[in-house]
Amino acid sequence: MDEKLTIKLDADVIKRAKRYARQQKRSLSKMVENYFRGVTASQSFDNVPETPIVKELKGLFRTRKKINTKKEIEVYLVKKYLK
Repeated sequence: MDEKLTIKLDADVIKRAKRYARQQKRSLSKMVENYFRGVTASQSFDNVPETPIVKELKGLFRTRKKINTKKEIEVYLVKKYLK
């Protein structure tokens, strides 16, 4: 069930966010909802679906050491959204 939320933001931030949302063909409300969904998700990222681009790029790069990609994604998302 959707509910209304009122927030106060800098006017310039709102203008840029609206412009970005228009360019992405998304609603600003949906973008904010997705952001909050991401930052409040459990610390386990096992259920995060891979995007088509990630699937396409997966396996293109080789390293000498084995990398736990799910852990690396988790670390990246925590740094991006929680710090």
